[in-house]
Amino acid sequence: MSSRLLISAAHKSSGKTTITLGLCAALEARGLTVQPFKKGPDYIDPMWLGQAAGRPCHNLDFHCMSHAELLSTVGHYSSDADIALIEGNKGLYDGLDLHGSNSNAALANLTNTPVILVLDARGMTRGIAPLILGYQAFDPDIRIVGVILNQLGGHRHEAKLRAVIEHYTDVPVLGGVQHNTALEIMERHLGLIPSNEESTASTRIGIIRQAIAEQIDLEQVLTLAETAPLDFKPLPVTTTTAARVRIGIIRDAVFGFYYPDDLAALERAGAQLVMIDSLQDQALPPIDGLFIGGGFPESRMADLEANAALRSEIRTAINNGLPVYAECGGLMYLSRSLQRGDQCNEMVGIIPGDCIMHERPQGRGYVHLRETGHMPWPGTRARVEFAAHEFHYSSLENITEPLEFAYEVTRGTGVDGHNDGIVIHNLLACYSHLRDTQQYRWAGRFTDFVRQNRH
Repeated sequence: MSSRLLISAAHKSSGKTTITLGLCAALEARGLTVQPFKKGPDYIDPMWLGQAAGRPCHNLDFHCMSHAELLSTVGHYSSDADIALIEGNKGLYDGLDLHGSNSNAALANLTNTPVILVLDARGMTRGIAPLILGYQAFDPDIRIVGVILNQLGGHRHEAKLRAVIEHYTDVPVLGGVQHNTALEIMERHLGLIPSNEESTASTRIGIIRQAIAEQIDLEQVLTLAETAPLDFKPLPVTTTTAARVRIGIIRDAVFGFYYPDDLAALERAGAQLVMIDSLQDQALPPIDGLFIGGGFPESRMADLEANAALRSEIRTAINNGLPVYAECGGLMYLSRSLQRGDQCNEMVGIIPGDCIMHERPQGRGYVHLRETGHMPWPGTRARVEFAAHEFHYSSLENITEPLEFAYEVTRGTGVDGHNDGIVIHNLLACYSHLRDTQQYRWAGRFTDFVRQNRH
């Protein structure tokens, strides 16, 4: 079992992802096995963190995971690591309810993990002391064991802040990271540009790693991480003995939003995962089912249209009954066309509607879904309701045929504000992103569906 730390901040956009990424890379470069985690629903930050650490980053989400599952996930994936680093989302005490039951502080308290606070120090001098003291006093059960100063204006600025913090507080300063545009990762509407799109991702990580190694006291970070109690017991996992099936995964520079836990759950359910590139592959490999995750198809619209051979194969396969599950970007790819501003490109064309990109989110945040009688997967439980999440700037419009839906949306947007999960033949396409957890074991059900319809 590893030692661990939770990296949080006073507010979002403080640079904690860059700091956490740099810590992962710097500690990994020293020969340590680093296990990264990310709080909340997120694909992009974990892709960067996983690449920096050299092993997949796993999400910890109060919305769709029980406390036992959260503890088990940390225990299971960090059992063979030297240190676990949990990156928070938003600020330390920010949350959806008055009591902060799903905040970073709540996760630190649940997992008994010491906290490092990343502070964006731009424009701050003496005022940084009451900020730290307030964060300490707000919840005395949260152990803030150190602060990292970020976006410093120079060494004089850093020296002033260190003097103030040392005089007024008992919190050690673990480092001061100078403002440097070379450490910035480009952003898009969902946050950072995904590392699977960033051609210089490894170079960028190397620059950040060097800066963090030079400006943060890594020995002190490791010492503080060792103060975390090591008391987690992973929940047991089961692996099916049923016949294996081949499930294609479209995973490339366009479609990269997959939770590693879900892919592992598919494998435990008997799936052999076969990777497919929507930009390069002209034909589908021999598969029994297909999973198209989220991503940014709007970023490569013309390239997706140009691969007409693969689009035609996917359309024919779905018409012939191939079991397919698609999420968000996958739904957009399967629509008739994708339009962004004046640009419009043909997509697969199995969904009788056009996806239109907008300037503002059309669906954002946590959702609650309830199964309808149209759910095609086995194991349907009448009216079962579960949690998921969505974040899409597109909407499905110009629908020319009646649609059947697998889900009723009781909170959120989905396809039309009331429904999600378009069912066409053996296709299920959602704007919502699912998590395979105890509340909703979708991976096993989809794999069973693939097995039932295997030709």
